[in-house]
Amino acid sequence: MKRLSYILISCAITASITSCSDFLDTAPYDALSPATTWKSESDARSFAVGCYKDWLNGYTILYQDCASDIGYNNFPWENWTVHGNGKLSASNTGASFYDFKTIRRCNDFLENIKNVTFTDETEKKDLIAQVRTIRAYKYFEMNFWYGGVPIIDSYNTAEEAKVPRNTEEEVKKFVYDELDTLIPDLKESPAELGRVAKGTGLAVKMRSALYWSDYQRAKDAAQAIMEMKKYDLDPNYTELFTLKGKSSNEIILSVQYLENLQGLGVIGQMYNNADGGWSSIVPTQNLLDMYEMNDGLTKEESKLYDPKYPFKDRDPRMEMTMLFPGQLWQNQSRETVILNTLDKEIDGALNDNYPEGVSNASKTALSWSKYLAPMDQYNNIWDTGACPIVFRYAEVLLSFAEAENELNGPSNAVYESLDKIRIRVGMPTVNRGKYGTKETLRELIRRERTIELAGEGLRKADILRWKDSEGKMLAEKVMNGNLSRITGTVNYNENDPYKRAVIEPGVFSLIETRKFAPYNRYLPIPQSSIDKNPNLKQNTGY
Repeated sequence: MKRLSYILISCAITASITSCSDFLDTAPYDALSPATTWKSESDARSFAVGCYKDWLNGYTILYQDCASDIGYNNFPWENWTVHGNGKLSASNTGASFYDFKTIRRCNDFLENIKNVTFTDETEKKDLIAQVRTIRAYKYFEMNFWYGGVPIIDSYNTAEEAKVPRNTEEEVKKFVYDELDTLIPDLKESPAELGRVAKGTGLAVKMRSALYWSDYQRAKDAAQAIMEMKKYDLDPNYTELFTLKGKSSNEIILSVQYLENLQGLGVIGQMYNNADGGWSSIVPTQNLLDMYEMNDGLTKEESKLYDPKYPFKDRDPRMEMTMLFPGQLWQNQSRETVILNTLDKEIDGALNDNYPEGVSNASKTALSWSKYLAPMDQYNNIWDTGACPIVFRYAEVLLSFAEAENELNGPSNAVYESLDKIRIRVGMPTVNRGKYGTKETLRELIRRERTIELAGEGLRKADILRWKDSEGKMLAEKVMNGNLSRITGTVNYNENDPYKRAVIEPGVFSLIETRKFAPYNRYLPIPQSSIDKNPNLKQNTGY
């Protein structure tokens, strides 16, 4: 009923503002809203559902690592290629986060709910806190990516709405103040999956503080989530990213999709060509190279590493995260086959998954396993009930570890947080001697965060906020240069799936040359928004 109620209310609003659609179609004056009469608690709840609409987007979460060194998008019209190759501009922004529609809905809700009487005042406070969390998250998101955006009000005219950008610090303070005020009013448990509760409010506080290097605040928020005793690591890492794992108590918040009602079609775009997919979102060799060997050493340090067989003896999360050549795979016909993304031909026939063949084949020779395996969990890969994760408990442990290390250096609390994550997948505990300084432990935490959360949309923000020893953004190092794939062949006579792919050491095939300039720290504000509001100033470099 909530979904239906929102649709009916939205239709009524749309009908009432048809004559001024151009007026509302602008940014930031797409924040404008008509006066609406609210009469009941039911009206308020219906409009709150509207605030959730498009607040989070599963497509964006799954595509977002393509803007980093560990992901690749092959099709420019899908709007993520330019984020990876540095060709962003004011007229070619690619996928954009500059959008005030959700904030407008939240402002409208918060203005109108003042006059609505609830039978239980705590219910009203919780509903208000949910909407304020959504608004705070949107401001945090835009502020991080653009470096200051207008903090908008409800306006009566287009001229009033032509407001300048607030500074990054002003928006950050607004977000912090909002979160500190609303979190106490949130319930411990959400009314239903996908709704905001206290864990989500604290997770937004944690992530925003970590992204802005306010480590004490990030640590406090992470500890508060840990002390709730509501969330924990799921013993089955792989299952987290399947339909079966959607209700795991590791998940703090995920975007909700329902097969045959509001399905997530991007899952189909992620499968490789032979499985009827497009290979739109694929992992890269850079990610593969980050996985430790199963002895806890990097591939550069371990005697276990053989460049001829790079998939052998790796951190188990490699196989849990990506699909690689040589492994057994249940294809779209539900047949078990040997996955081959290396050979141009198989038994004399063209290989549908050969990277240099059709455009829908993965150009990196790799695909994601997260959300894709097993394939038979979906009746239709273009209409799925997959629910991409926004926040989960592993991120809490990693955020705590990073913040505590930056504040105080190595400690048992940091090691124990990392060990929980590593032991869960069968990796050895952290070598305290090897990673005994703030600097060496920082290196491990960054690698662990990348490996654990790969494919979940957080890597680009991390390489923008992390600095190297010279104070430069890590993105300046990892996002400049050639993106390449491995080459080799699949040996069908080999029984060991980790040795079936025989790689030519040091021989790579170029995919694209990537570029990242310091000014790419912030995204360009769309030129169309500046044209409508001349008081908006473009970010430097665009």
